Parts: sequence; C-alpha cells; structure tokens
Amino acid sequence: MQYLNYLIIALLIFLIVKRFLPVKGITNISTAELKTILNDKNKQFVDVRTPGEYKGNHIRGFKNIPLQQLGQKAAKELSKEKEVVVICQSGMRSKQASKLLKKLGYSNVINVKGGMSAWY
Repeated sequence: MQYLNYLIIALLIFLIVKRFLPVKGITNISTAELKTILNDKNKQFVDVRTPGEYKGNHIRGFKNIPLQQLGQKAAKELSKEKEVVVICQSGMRSKQASKLLKKLGYSNVINVKGGMSAWY
C-alpha cells in the first residue's frame, strides 16, 4: 500500500512538471521581440481570443481565430509552410493553441509570452 501512495505522488509530480515544461517546436517570444517580426510576410499572425476581446483591441495584421474554433479552422485558414505566431490576452490560451497547432502538424509555432497584457 505504501508503494502505491509513492507511485501516485510521483505521477502527480510528473504531470505537474510536464505541464510547465516548454513543448518542442514551440518558440516563446516577448512582445518586444514580436514588434521586430510584425512586418514579416513569411509569418502568419493569429489572435486566439474571443471576437469580443479582439474587437476591443488587437494588433494590426493578426487574424482572429478563437481557441475553441482553432481545431476546425486551422486547416482552411493557415498554411503549414509558414511560421504561425499566436497571441491571446495573457499567454495561457496562446500556449494551448500553440500545442494544438503542433499536434495538427504545424512545425514552426511561436507563442507570445504575456499576450496583449504585455503589449502596452
């Protein structure tokens, strides 16, 4: 019984640590670094916030594809040959979106740390 408790604790620790480790193939950049690549025509820019958040304030050049719709819309609206830069409000949804895009076969994904909150 003691070993089972240790096994469960080890599994929980593993899952928690794994959640915070960076995913291979996803680059994290700051908003300052984002400013230097905004005019790059070889990149696709995606804002995964809700349409209401996007309307309230967004960065020119970013396409709004809400996180909940990204799985269905990615194949139609994004090219796998170009890098995809993903942003949200705080960086949490964009991190999820980056992982999803990776699973869908997008090889070059960039997540903007801090999101729109860090943009100002």
